[in-house]
Amino acid sequence: MYKAVFLDRDGVVNIEKDYLYKIEDFEFVDGLFQSLKYLQELGYKLFIITNQSGIARKYYTIDDFNQLTSWMLNEFEKNGIKISQVELCPHGPDDNCSCRKPKTAMIENILKNFPLDLEKSWLIGDKSSDIKCARNSNIKNTIQVKSGHSFDETKSEADYICNSIKDIKEIIKE
Repeated sequence: MYKAVFLDRDGVVNIEKDYLYKIEDFEFVDGLFQSLKYLQELGYKLFIITNQSGIARKYYTIDDFNQLTSWMLNEFEKNGIKISQVELCPHGPDDNCSCRKPKTAMIENILKNFPLDLEKSWLIGDKSSDIKCARNSNIKNTIQVKSGHSFDETKSEADYICNSIKDIKEIIKE
């Protein structure tokens, strides 16, 4: 069984920009590569799970998403980082699908491909729906970062709160 870190994309991996789908608009969060290398060195498999309602809203297409994702994964690879799987929910908030966080189908799809120990795994997100997805999926540990959407820290259900992913070395130590 592997231990894993599930990452939300917008606000955690890249700087939050509404309905981001163009490569030229994509900016990695400062310190991301170093943080993900650190997690890999600790033995974590890395996964990205992302709600992309811009597809349902017809702001961009699944092909646009796939093109950006392919570019992003190539950038990770150039920096020695392996993302084991990317899962997306292309639906809107009112579509009542099973994959839109806080629902769990994206995690379930990953579990079909990888034997993961969720007790030793983490989810890092910037919204309460990310943290609720972790809880609903029985992922033991959660971090909510301030680098994406703003939130009321007193109402966060996350185990830990930090400014951005570059601060996780203070939290994840094994």
